[in-house]
Amino acid sequence: MNNRSWIETNPMGNDSISESERLQIEQIMELEFEELEVEEVEDEESSDDEHRRVSAGASASGEYTYDTSLVTLHSYLGVIEDTHSRLAFLDGGAVLTLPLYYLEGVVLFPEATLPLRVVIPNFIACVERAMGQADARYTIGVVRVYKDPNSGRVKLSAIGTTAEIRQYGKLEDGSINIVARGQQRFRLKRRWVDVEGSLCGEVHIIQEDVPLRTPREAVGKLAPLRNSQANSMPSTHHSCEEGNDSDVMSEGSFENELSATERRLHHYALVSSNSSEVYDESISSDDERSERFYECQSERSPLDNHTRPVRLGLNKHNDDGNPGVGKMPFSYMQHSKKAGWGKHSIASFRDVPRAFWPSWVYSMYDSYVLARKAADRWKQVVKSPNLDSLVMKPDLLSFHIASRIPISDIARQELLEIDGTTYRLRKEIELLESFDKMRCKTCQTLIAKRSNMLVMSSDGPLGAFANPGGYVHEVITLTRTDGIAVTGPPVKEYSWFPGYAWSVAECIMCGSQMGWYFSATKRKMRPQAFWGLRSSQVVDEKL
Repeated sequence: MNNRSWIETNPMGNDSISESERLQIEQIMELEFEELEVEEVEDEESSDDEHRRVSAGASASGEYTYDTSLVTLHSYLGVIEDTHSRLAFLDGGAVLTLPLYYLEGVVLFPEATLPLRVVIPNFIACVERAMGQADARYTIGVVRVYKDPNSGRVKLSAIGTTAEIRQYGKLEDGSINIVARGQQRFRLKRRWVDVEGSLCGEVHIIQEDVPLRTPREAVGKLAPLRNSQANSMPSTHHSCEEGNDSDVMSEGSFENELSATERRLHHYALVSSNSSEVYDESISSDDERSERFYECQSERSPLDNHTRPVRLGLNKHNDDGNPGVGKMPFSYMQHSKKAGWGKHSIASFRDVPRAFWPSWVYSMYDSYVLARKAADRWKQVVKSPNLDSLVMKPDLLSFHIASRIPISDIARQELLEIDGTTYRLRKEIELLESFDKMRCKTCQTLIAKRSNMLVMSSDGPLGAFANPGGYVHEVITLTRTDGIAVTGPPVKEYSWFPGYAWSVAECIMCGSQMGWYFSATKRKMRPQAFWGLRSSQVVDEKL
């Protein structure tokens, strides 16, 4: 599906565009006469503020700096008009029929932008059907098509995304240029071709989960034991001040003041505290902590597992040969002194939260905690754009990262198929921490490293672009590559990056088209050149 026959688009008109877009298009047209300057992204170890940042406007010397938002306009598509359609989100679980648009090597996520150059008759029928359908007007279903490695047959992915056509333009030759936006994930139930040749499908809208947050009763000071004991035992106020001897419980009388339920919980809290010493800051990952935690568990019930060591200690004989019943074993006494149990009142104990799991276990599945961690990791690895504004919207953040993370289309399809914001964020954090190198999908030749990433678009280091032949490519931008050769002269027409000419780039080992080499049209432009690799033609290598 490689297309090297690029053509020039029709001249761009100004009658149906907004004033802001008019100014941006004028900047594009002036690139032939102005000098641009772009800051090149350096390695991960450098400071965040100095990397992958491009400022728009004029410098003191009158030079224009490169505005990365120009790339997201997809001005190479020519004149396209706004459809003024903003479809309300469909209910989760809804079943409807949509025209399907299948793409090779492209994975569309909710909130992501998809440019399309529609030239194939079947796809033209698909778009025209979407523009006129009564239900879910202006909406198409986008699915990734791939070749099964075992059978060699072409298949459609089971999970896709609805896309709303936001901009539409029909050319004299009958072809269509559109810009669509991802809306909701769906599960493809069945598909068929209608009488007009349009591929249609019955889709089931996936009900997205509500982002998980650690419940307050798990780590907060809610539902103290004194509330549950109000009807069964007299309420006696005890001061927690250390200077009040009359209210301080001695080590010998502390347990005797507890009910049977409180005594079991007290034993659990102390033994759990003993186990929690294992989970210190030296254990970096949550998974390692989880493994250490579960190693402490036995086949018995959770409460019995925590109280058993205490019971064993209480049943041992002391040095005088007397049973230790009624006395606390050494480990119990040690933790009582550490925790200050002998200096606090019974009322203070009854205010202890009664959560079974330690707080870090809840953090492993708290969508908001994971969103903060994912945004920070994105800032360290990719650096731009800044995702802090989406931390309080974990579901949108998970889709935003998935649609822009510079990895293969196979890995990104896996992210699309994950149900649950928490699990998607956990996988994205893992990928951001582990992905390191890119290899040619055909011959496995090493072609780039993570440190070679370059942000040339305000969307990030990965974006979708359409060529004149109707093919859509997801392109990863890089400062340098290895094992790739440039073939053919540079071409200025239909460039996805205004101010740069493109040339086809191929793997020197197998000859596969890896993407394109973009060279500056002006001598003082920075960077002078960069690479754009197709995500469908690379495989990821983890650390």
